[in-house]
Amino acid sequence: MNPLKRLRRGNPGDALFGVVAVLFGLSILAIMAGIIFQLWIQSSAARQEFGWSFLWSTEYDPQAEEYGALVFVYGTLVTAAIAILLAGPVGVGIAAYLVEIAPPRLNRFVGFMVELLAAIPSIVYGIWGFFVLAPFLREYVVPVIQASPLGWLPIFGGTFFGPTVFTASIVLAVMILPTVAAVSRDVIGAVPRDQREGMLALGATRWEMFRWAVLPYARNGVLGAIILGLGRAAGETMAVTFIIGNKPQIFTSLFDQGATIASQIAAQFPEAGGILLSVLIELGLVLFVITIIINVGARLLVYLLSGAPKGGVRV
Repeated sequence: MNPLKRLRRGNPGDALFGVVAVLFGLSILAIMAGIIFQLWIQSSAARQEFGWSFLWSTEYDPQAEEYGALVFVYGTLVTAAIAILLAGPVGVGIAAYLVEIAPPRLNRFVGFMVELLAAIPSIVYGIWGFFVLAPFLREYVVPVIQASPLGWLPIFGGTFFGPTVFTASIVLAVMILPTVAAVSRDVIGAVPRDQREGMLALGATRWEMFRWAVLPYARNGVLGAIILGLGRAAGETMAVTFIIGNKPQIFTSLFDQGATIASQIAAQFPEAGGILLSVLIELGLVLFVITIIINVGARLLVYLLSGAPKGGVRV
């Protein structure tokens, strides 16, 4: 009901609540519009200088004042994709264990530890990745990979120095793991108990019950959790700045150094001025658009898959 009608009917509390709620809701749109407006205005110099070619140019030479965004877009998408490939199955597996197998006390403890990972500052992840993970990978993991048949693949070629795309992707996977696991746990836990009991009553094993009665109903929520983690991986800054090497190039091996949009902005923004400052702001605008595309794509995918779940038991 309109707040003015509620006020006339003698419900000033409801009218005030309605007005405040509407203002809070509109504030999100105002904040989004303000961010886009400022990014667009502040990047006008770079857009006038390089035009649309800025998006697909691989040149990035501050000395010659030649700038392009493709190497950073490439680095952002590749590291985020590898991170979600690593964290997605593990996160869903953790959620399945917590909901379907773990005793209640262990469920609460492990769930708390998983959520605690989300509270760790990203700079701590970066330091851990640089001083602990990178040496471990160099000593124990990379030699095994390169000695195996996988070592013939170009993506595992070259010399591993520590701060690389491989290290950054693993750290990103650890960082987004709590998001994927926590959201998936809530979604799987919300599946009606009747679905499980009906499947078990038919003689199904616990795995068959989870595969055919739980996952189909939780599919959209799990997919949303994975996309949410992908969006965070694409925008992560400080940890990646520490461990990716910040070398603007189209890398062909995961053991090469690279750069993402966020890491490049964090590395150069404090000393930037003139056209370089405008270029970095335009990179921020590109990253903003990428995250919007990821979220819109996720909602579209969930909408397309949101029909009646397949499998399961009708009770």
